[in-house]
Amino acid sequence: MNTLVQIRSLVVKRGEKIALQVESLDIERGDVLAVVGPNGAGKSTLLLALARLVRFEHGQILFNGEQARAESDAVYRRRLALVMQDPLLFDTSVYENVAIGLRFRGVCKDEIGPRVQKWLERLGIAHLKARRANELSGGEAQRVSLARALVLEPQLLLLDEPFSALDPPTRSRLLDDLRVLLPETGATTLFVTHNIMEAEKLATRMAIFLNSSIQQVGLPGHIRSAPASAEVAEFFAHASI
Repeated sequence: MNTLVQIRSLVVKRGEKIALQVESLDIERGDVLAVVGPNGAGKSTLLLALARLVRFEHGQILFNGEQARAESDAVYRRRLALVMQDPLLFDTSVYENVAIGLRFRGVCKDEIGPRVQKWLERLGIAHLKARRANELSGGEAQRVSLARALVLEPQLLLLDEPFSALDPPTRSRLLDDLRVLLPETGATTLFVTHNIMEAEKLATRMAIFLNSSIQQVGLPGHIRSAPASAEVAEFFAHASI
């Protein structure tokens, strides 16, 4: 089975207002699925629903073909890793920030060191491992946040606008590195962004969200050349500018 996550008839409300409505969305194993749309379109709500950080009114999320709601939050979240726009690092060393999730999950001490070192090196921050988090630049802090997520070897990696606070050169370097790293990890990635160029650079597929629902899913080049509606075409034109 190539599908990791299946979303069916999902509805999330904030008060009486529908914040997200997804009739059907499949996320394939190894996908880097960019969820793209303007502010308030429901992108981050989808990510938070997948992370079980917001509850949905009705619908279902299937993980490996099984109903995810049957599992406890703790068991379910062990499959995931989440990286937000703000790195939210602990006030300790870079090494300890990357290791903390492994310690929490009970990974043995002999395994923690090599796994942490591997991801510090792959994200180009091994030379910073003794530095405290509050001494890092924005780009360095986001690399630590990514290392902390990837060291967990998640089945599903959730990225919520992880580049939006970075300056253009830092963002470009990090995107280039992730474009190489993500296919090597085996993780399936859902990447939320309002930036079309980021999405086209990193994604294998793209889902366009407008008005709290999916308007089109497909290859980035296909959506650009054959938008499903005038609204999608207009969004692409404005977002590209």
